[in-house]
Amino acid sequence: MMSRWLPPIASAHGAQIDSSLVWVHWLMAVLFVGWILFFTYCLWRFRRARSPAADHVGATTSASSWLEGAVALAEGILLVGLSIPLWADRVSDFPDEKESVVVRVVGEQFAWNVHYPGPDGVFGLTSIDKIDVQSNPLGIDRSDPAAKDDVTTVNQLRLPVGKPAIVHLSAKDVIHSFNLPEMRIKQDAVPGIVIPVWWVPTVTTAAMRQQVGNPKFVYEIACAQLCGLGHATMRGFVTIDEPADFQKWMDEQVAAALQSEGDDIWN
Repeated sequence: MMSRWLPPIASAHGAQIDSSLVWVHWLMAVLFVGWILFFTYCLWRFRRARSPAADHVGATTSASSWLEGAVALAEGILLVGLSIPLWADRVSDFPDEKESVVVRVVGEQFAWNVHYPGPDGVFGLTSIDKIDVQSNPLGIDRSDPAAKDDVTTVNQLRLPVGKPAIVHLSAKDVIHSFNLPEMRIKQDAVPGIVIPVWWVPTVTTAAMRQQVGNPKFVYEIACAQLCGLGHATMRGFVTIDEPADFQKWMDEQVAAALQSEGDDIWN
């Protein structure tokens, strides 16, 4: 689905988000025109030539009350009929983690650190004293058995198409904002708080390149919260693969992590 004024949709819930945006903008357009017309009418109706002296009784019509009631009703419909169900779906109806790809994403000035739990599905322990900006930005404790098969990347998030992705967001320093425009995902990453978000990718990177006619297209993670002097450089990238391609990549990364662990033991 393409839109003239929004990025193409690449998630299962994207159409719901766009629909709510369209209805909100139509309401705002009607309100804008309506209030301008009402204001113009008031300027003409209560002009000095017609009302040279102030009248403490004022206008006795109930038209403005009806207009305000109509506006409140329209806003109530948008809130109860669109916004609340959509919000409830995103925050309450999380998919089963066993049927999803679960990832940790930790923002820092000025990078996105990605942590996969590996085949065992368990995130290894992390420790502040093990953090090394270059080699171990998340402080993963590789002595923990659960951490031996963990996979980490920097600014590179890889996911399979058609499978729910659950991302646990946090930050190491200041507030960042995890923004994936095509996925219709935006969530602040806050220090000291782990905030989960989820979506189902529906378009692979390769398919999107064909759809937009750009062979170099990539899904981009943009930090949507001013986070320091290097804010503009805080860019991450998402690759959406076919399930088989994703699994092949994951197997290669796990093998590399285990090999690295073995090398460390011998050294």
